[in-house]
Amino acid sequence: MTSHFPLIGVTLDSEPPATDGRAGYSRFPWYAIRQNYMDMIAACGGLPVALGHDAPQAAAMVARLDGLVVTGGAFDVPPDLYGVSDRHASVQTKPRRTAAEAALVDAAMARGIPILGICGGMQLLAVVLGGWLVQHIPDTYPAALAHEQPNPRDEAGHVVDVVAGTHLARLVGQDRLAVNSSHHQAVGDAGRAVICATAPDGVVEAIELPGHPFCIGVQWHPEFGISAGDRLLFEGLIDAARQIRT
Repeated sequence: MTSHFPLIGVTLDSEPPATDGRAGYSRFPWYAIRQNYMDMIAACGGLPVALGHDAPQAAAMVARLDGLVVTGGAFDVPPDLYGVSDRHASVQTKPRRTAAEAALVDAAMARGIPILGICGGMQLLAVVLGGWLVQHIPDTYPAALAHEQPNPRDEAGHVVDVVAGTHLARLVGQDRLAVNSSHHQAVGDAGRAVICATAPDGVVEAIELPGHPFCIGVQWHPEFGISAGDRLLFEGLIDAARQIRT
C-alpha cells in the first residue's frame, strides 16, 4: 500500500535555455535532477517527488510531504544571505533556486519533518540556521584535500571522521566513512547546528540540528551509495519520515 511509502520532496536544479551554439536539453528554461537521488530514495522505501522553484508555494508543498531532501548543484549560496558583502570571484549563484529551497527548509523546520541537505543543500541548511560559509576552500585551508576530486564521482575521494555520540554516528554505526567530494565551498560556522563530521584537513563535512527528529546535512553525495553508511543515512531519513505518517 502506498501509505507505507513516505512522500519525500526532492529539490531540482535549474538550467537556462540552450541558445545557438550552446548544447542543452531545451531552448526553454528547464529543471534537472540526477537519477540516483530518486533511485536511492525509492530503494530505501520512500516515494520521491520533484519540487519546483516557487518560494510562495513552499509551505503548501511541505504540508503534503513526509520528508525533504535539498540537493546539490554547481552553484553557491549568495554571500549576502549570511551577511557578507564581498564575493569571491569563483562564486556563481542561482537566486531563484536558493530562495525556493530556503523557503522549503523553513517550512520543513516549522512542521518538524525530516530534512537531509546534500552538498550545497548542507551549506544552505547551515546558512538558514544562522551560520556562514567559506567561499573558496583553498583560500582558507591552504593544505586542503582535493574537495573537487579528480576521479569519478561514483568513487571515494577521501574519508571523513564522524563525531561520536551524534545522530549521524548512530545512523551509520561507524567513526570513519569513505566519501566522494565535489565542492569548493565549506561551512565555516554551523549556526544553531553542530558539526558531526570533518575531513582530515579540518573542513566541515556534516552538520545536524540537535532536538530535531532528523535534520542532517552532509557535504558529500550519499545518493551514489559509495559506502554502507550512505544507504543507512537515507534509510534513517525514510524511517524518520514514516514516523510523521503515524
